[in-house]
Amino acid sequence: MPIMYLTQNSTPIIGQVAQILGWIMDAIFNFLDKVFHFPSIGLTIILFTIIVYMLMLPLQIKQQKFSKLNAKMQPEIAAIQKKYKNKKDNESMMKMNEETKAVYSKYGVSPTGSCLQLLIQMPILFALYRVIWNVPAYVSGVKDAFMPLVDKVADNAAAISFIEEFGKANGLGKLDFTLKNSIVDVMYKFKPDTWKAFGDSIQELNVGDLVNSTAEKVTNLNSFFGMNISDTPWNMFRQGIESGAVLIVIGAVAIPILAGVTQWLNTKLMPKTPTTNNEEPNAMESSMKTMNVMMPLMSSIFCITLPAGMGLYWIAGAVIRSVQQFSINKYLDKVDVDELMKKNLEKVNKKREKQGLPPQKTTNLAKMNVRNIENPKKKEVSKEDKEKAMKDSTEYYNKNAKPGSIASKANMVRQYNERNKK
Repeated sequence: MPIMYLTQNSTPIIGQVAQILGWIMDAIFNFLDKVFHFPSIGLTIILFTIIVYMLMLPLQIKQQKFSKLNAKMQPEIAAIQKKYKNKKDNESMMKMNEETKAVYSKYGVSPTGSCLQLLIQMPILFALYRVIWNVPAYVSGVKDAFMPLVDKVADNAAAISFIEEFGKANGLGKLDFTLKNSIVDVMYKFKPDTWKAFGDSIQELNVGDLVNSTAEKVTNLNSFFGMNISDTPWNMFRQGIESGAVLIVIGAVAIPILAGVTQWLNTKLMPKTPTTNNEEPNAMESSMKTMNVMMPLMSSIFCITLPAGMGLYWIAGAVIRSVQQFSINKYLDKVDVDELMKKNLEKVNKKREKQGLPPQKTTNLAKMNVRNIENPKKKEVSKEDKEKAMKDSTEYYNKNAKPGSIASKANMVRQYNERNKK
């Protein structure tokens, strides 16, 4: 069976989520078209990204609350790990797990506290990518711009041959061109010079005017500040250099740069886990630092060869996430962590009550373990303190007697006995 590479995604969960997101994007496009008479794919992508990320805001806040609590309890977790660092026996490992679990319970969170939010967000983000990548599959107004021409060329061997060759050359996979949706999928990737070559290949159909009108309509839909967002920044840069279109060159360069900068800004606003005094560096912490450097760089590189619409989506998404993160940080700075712990602990105790467990058992265990994570070390006495203590002791025992005399020694024995009797 042929692989439908660009039509509506049929992957379980992601396909269903993409369909819902497609309805939202279709509604935004139709709203701009009917109310403002401005059917713009670029503006639709920006508004669509804003709405989707606003819908995901509650999950973002919940995840950041977990991160804030995690940052506070991380030193306690690190201390437990240090305590059992060189103990690999089964009993020690069980005790370490028990004490770690107790700390999580004390703060009223789960070790997998942020996983649920991530599991919910991941299919949304993948689906979001699919909708942006293939707009005509989800936005009826864009698809309708192609259909008059598609109906004319669907049965023409020369037209299908041209479309198939273009699809292969651009890595669009194996498509079933008996389906008109597949023809639309490929046409959506046409560049301005491709439309002209396509018209020349089907001159016998006498649809040159329809090809030109379709190309013009699609170009207007894809136009964003003079750029064709269905084209890649690399192609726009080359064409801008050849034609001397300075603004197009600036736009082509700006998209990958802004994609990287906004992604970098987003990582800088993320809450940081406080550093600990562990001898060994935290592997996850090191990985996150590497990711924070690599992701902005990779975004810039990918944006050079992907359609500019994808770059626009990445930029809009990063800006929105940065604004959200800044607002969340301000909000969480005002949140009383102890009060947040109390509320979380109440939820844990309610669950324990349903399980028939005493509500304070976990909390007491946590307090006990955290208090005894490491045996308190004896305070070291300085040389000055030792000399002062010796001087005070000598003055005490030599009171009312000459230092070094038999009387002073007898006095020392007598006073020592009296102090010990007390």
